[in-house]
Amino acid sequence: MGNLNVTKLSKKKDKANYIHQLTKDIEALEFMIENNMIEKAPIRIGAEQEFCLVNNEFLPKGNALELLKDIDDDHFTTEIGNYNLEINLDPFELRDDCFSKLHQQLKDLLQKAKVSAEKHNTKIALTGILPTLTLKHISIDNMTPIQRYYVLNEAIKESRKQDFNIHIKGVDELNLLHDSVMLEGCNTSFQTHLQINPDDFIKSYNWAQAISGPVLSVCTNSPFLFGKELWSETRIALFTQSVDTRANSFLLNEKQSRVSFGNSWETGNISDIYKDNISRFRSLVTSEFDRDSLEMLKHGEIPKLKALSLHNGTVYRWNRVCYGVGDGKPHLRIENRYIPSGPTMTDEIANMMFWVGIMVGRPKTEDNIHNTMDFKDIKSNFFTAARYGMAAQFFWKGKMTPSKDLILDELLPMAYRGLYKMGITPKDAEYYLTVIENRVNIHNGSQWLTKSYRSLLKSKKPIEALQVLTANMYLKQEHDYPVSTWEVLNKDVHTTFDIDKKVVHVMNTDLFSVEKKDSLELVINIMKWKNIHHMPVINSKKELIGLLSWTDIKNHINEIEESTKCVQNFMKDELITITKEKSVAEAKQLMITHAINCLPVVKGNKLVGILTSNDFNL
Repeated sequence: MGNLNVTKLSKKKDKANYIHQLTKDIEALEFMIENNMIEKAPIRIGAEQEFCLVNNEFLPKGNALELLKDIDDDHFTTEIGNYNLEINLDPFELRDDCFSKLHQQLKDLLQKAKVSAEKHNTKIALTGILPTLTLKHISIDNMTPIQRYYVLNEAIKESRKQDFNIHIKGVDELNLLHDSVMLEGCNTSFQTHLQINPDDFIKSYNWAQAISGPVLSVCTNSPFLFGKELWSETRIALFTQSVDTRANSFLLNEKQSRVSFGNSWETGNISDIYKDNISRFRSLVTSEFDRDSLEMLKHGEIPKLKALSLHNGTVYRWNRVCYGVGDGKPHLRIENRYIPSGPTMTDEIANMMFWVGIMVGRPKTEDNIHNTMDFKDIKSNFFTAARYGMAAQFFWKGKMTPSKDLILDELLPMAYRGLYKMGITPKDAEYYLTVIENRVNIHNGSQWLTKSYRSLLKSKKPIEALQVLTANMYLKQEHDYPVSTWEVLNKDVHTTFDIDKKVVHVMNTDLFSVEKKDSLELVINIMKWKNIHHMPVINSKKELIGLLSWTDIKNHINEIEESTKCVQNFMKDELITITKEKSVAEAKQLMITHAINCLPVVKGNKLVGILTSNDFNL
């Protein structure tokens, strides 16, 4: 949606005016294509860098507007979450050392952001999904307070008429009902743009679709969400569900999601892709449109196609078509939206070069890939890459091929040829594509994060492990050495930053619980089998109502008569509890003061964890 002032599309008059502007924009686009008005050369590249703002404990920090004001640079703009910002990099002609120049501009702009961030005790992190995000960070309170985000949220909620049901199954499983589009704020990406000759647009777009799976597999960097290990690139699953306007129902829902890979190969020209989007997805928002695009063309002016761009901004294809005007000339682009932010700037530029190189290196034999490959195989490849990253196998040219073999044997050589054809300096091509090659042979971002986190869990509870992981990721990012050079963290690694230890860092969350009418014999055996000394008692609403300790029941073990004794006769119902936000020091003092060895952790009346004296070495 850019920086347009938008309002919800609700009145009949507004809808009629918007549809009129939208159809005129399509007609204007077709007129420009038919009359060779769309720029064909030179070819340019561009990118958008989304990044996270974190505090000194590497938790999200919601001060984006404050930082944006301090940075005071038009390259920067907001995102939906108040702990994210975005940089819009300048376009560069695809030649010579353009990737090094883009890299340098990114460094300069991020350094500018870091200077401002430091004044506000804030740090900048590059990652697809920030590992330390929690459910409280996706509340509406953390939405950037700008009209267009609230308008979009209301429009999507009104269209859907029910909460968002998020279900992602990976190594762990996430089931979540949420009441806003703020889940979108979990995603941070490095969006890459490539200008396309209009005469070659459909062939290029279909090729972009075909290579999406293999390219994504080496770029994955988002394995965690809310402490769950899910997909190698969890952003793909999350974003698809987080702005879905389709309601769940008992009926077969054939409508396509607004976040989509597509359902078929494209034919015709770029206007047909726009027409398909308009036909499938109703407009959610509108804005002020002062001039008719066709009228502008008649007066020798180049229109920005504002209505079409506004609609396009609410349809999130992973390979998105884009129209733009630069230096008074209209052009067409493909925007690659599936590559995540991070792990470093070097990795991001390498990802970009790899994708661009394959795009411009497309062999003539692949000009009609829609005739030689089934689209469903291509779509399957994409989601396989999102799930498994470098462990993926792709159906490619009639056979199953491991990601590693396809990249090293076919796609990397193709990228080199394409880049050299465009006049990219060998020094640049070799430097950045070697980053990709090393990543294939060693590990990519999601592999490093997953291996390191699993290692940290051997000595730390999950919340602390995620903070230590994020802190060390940040330290390594600061050097801008590619992720393939990063050593996997060992279990005893800590951080040079002070993390204020709270109950949430040390509590146990893998809990066994019982109900008050459960058999005491069963409970005693569970406690023996699992070596548990304290058993929380909950009711049907999952509320904590009591606590059973081994000390309370051990003298009764030999007196048990089958089915005659139950938990409620032995449990304590006057409990000392604590919340997870309290400090570890406060928890220790509570246990000492009340001479207890177990402290249930609650949120309201609900049990969320258990602290025992063993957790403190008391």
